[in-house]
Amino acid sequence: MPAFRPSALLLVLLPLALPLTVRGQAPAAAPTDQPLLLTGTDAEQSLRAFNKLIAPAVKQARKTLPAAKKRFVAGLPAGQVCYLTTRLFDADGQYEQVFVRVQAWQGATVEGRISNELNLVRQYQSGQVISFPESAVLDWTITTAEGGEEGNFVGKLIDSLQN
Repeated sequence: MPAFRPSALLLVLLPLALPLTVRGQAPAAAPTDQPLLLTGTDAEQSLRAFNKLIAPAVKQARKTLPAAKKRFVAGLPAGQVCYLTTRLFDADGQYEQVFVRVQAWQGATVEGRISNELNLVRQYQSGQVISFPESAVLDWTITTAEGGEEGNFVGKLIDSLQN
């Protein structure tokens, strides 16, 4: 098999970058990463290679996640919203990375609404409330009403690869 190269991929594995439509929130406040298209003949191999590529950003996000959690639990200022990035899998093994607008974060369990449109995984929908373990978090983002953001380490890495 040829070596993994981000620019040579076709299989869409990361719709995390689609513009988000969040109910009750101005679109400017949600992360707006650009889609990354991944291609390969073996989806598992592409996923492993992609995980390796984003590993430093995921590590940085997880290292700073406790501080983001503490801020959310204490109550974010008006206009700020906390999103977590995780993956949703379907029965066929397809997955999508999604932004989840956090509604509750108790112990090691997060509950929130899927904040972007889904393209591959059909058993979930935008706006659906889901619950998942904190250990499944890949990234975090806190947005402001003015469109600013903190975190989004994976999204920023993906954007830099496209430029």
